[in-house]
Amino acid sequence: MSFSIEIDCSVSALRMFNLALHGLHLIGHEILPDVIKSASTIHVDGGVGSIRHIIFTPGFPFPYMKERLDFLDAVNFELRQSLVEGISLGTKLESASWCFKFIPINNGKSVFKMTTTYKLLTGVQLSDEEEKVKEMITGIIKACDDYLLANPNVCV
Repeated sequence: MSFSIEIDCSVSALRMFNLALHGLHLIGHEILPDVIKSASTIHVDGGVGSIRHIIFTPGFPFPYMKERLDFLDAVNFELRQSLVEGISLGTKLESASWCFKFIPINNGKSVFKMTTTYKLLTGVQLSDEEEKVKEMITGIIKACDDYLLANPNVCV
């Protein structure tokens, strides 16, 4: 199963990409204090194969997640990641992965495109969870966009 989402951003594709790849684990708790408690790269150096551990705040639906960077294209502002632990892996999900792409548009703005692919465990059905995830992602991207607008020297 899969779903896609597309969000207009007020800042450049480069800055959004840099935040997604390098900055979110460092300043995510500042941008999203109600969502991210802390985050760190726990394996390798931040490049392909690296694993990032994100610990969510107590009010968030999941305590943590670990994601692996599977593909990186810094020229085209694209990355792919896979869920390796946490969220609903093993309880509802057999696997999950996502592709982020930040597309430059005119006036220094960009479009965020994300495609998420997931496989449910046998017998599991999702009701409105996919829509909730889309809303959550939209909120996260908008918060990142707002943060970068307010801090023009971050992730340049």
